[in-house]
Amino acid sequence: MTTLAPPASPEQVSTATPAERGSSLWHDAWLRLRKNRLALFGAGVLVLVSIACLAGPLFSSYGYEQQFLELGASAPSSQHWLGTDTLGRDLLVRTLYGGRISLAVGLVATLVAVTIGVVYGAVAGFFEGKVDAVMMRIVDIMYSLPFTIFVILLMVFFGREIILLFVAIGAVEWLTMARIVRAQVMAVKRMEFVEAARSLGFGKSRLIFRHILPNIVGPIIVYTTLTIPSVMLLEAFLSFLGLGVQAPMSSWGVLIKDGAEKMEEFPWLLYFPGAVFSLTLFSLNFLGDGLRDALDVRSSKD
Repeated sequence: MTTLAPPASPEQVSTATPAERGSSLWHDAWLRLRKNRLALFGAGVLVLVSIACLAGPLFSSYGYEQQFLELGASAPSSQHWLGTDTLGRDLLVRTLYGGRISLAVGLVATLVAVTIGVVYGAVAGFFEGKVDAVMMRIVDIMYSLPFTIFVILLMVFFGREIILLFVAIGAVEWLTMARIVRAQVMAVKRMEFVEAARSLGFGKSRLIFRHILPNIVGPIIVYTTLTIPSVMLLEAFLSFLGLGVQAPMSSWGVLIKDGAEKMEEFPWLLYFPGAVFSLTLFSLNFLGDGLRDALDVRSSKD
């Protein structure tokens, strides 16, 4: 005869070990990112710099193209905190306005590069075979071309409008993204959930954009944050060649170029824009490295 066990008492129920709750990749990534002080520092600096560039000029009594020729290039003072340039323009205001252009170039050109690279790499990785071979050979050929010369040719043929600068830079920065996405798609497309969706009769475009790409968004985000500083550096280099934004507008690259020409006489023209530009690039790299570590699925749970 089988004896039934007595029911558990309330005390035993209350002391029972609770079931472990599952957590998502994004929750685990956020927990790991919060522990990365350099990444948080980078994110904080980027937020402060962005707010300063967007809102700072609104509270200034000087315009970015307003000239005080009688001042010339004057050192920092209580009226002009970062001094003035050779035309008597307030350097602080021009640095903040220049930040708008540089950050816009970084964001918009990166968005162009990411869009082209993700679509191109996803198509190549999904279809494989001859399609993949032809598409990747095109990428290899474009890798062999000097990027800077390609951007210069685009700007010479189509003009030097600020929008064309965004598109020209983005058009040469998508190649690495395409390779990364291709490799990720080729790995994910063989997983069971994709095979199940294919067996249900879903079309190829739905498989790519609804089932595969959402599952590789982590590497895309990481590489995007690492692309922004390289795009901003390319814009600064083009500004050194005189192919950046045109006067009276400015960017950090233009200000650094002008400051480098007058560095011996007026060093503050180089120091202040260069310091802000360097701090922004460091912050972007810190944030990118932190996101890469946080989104690494092989990292152990804390």
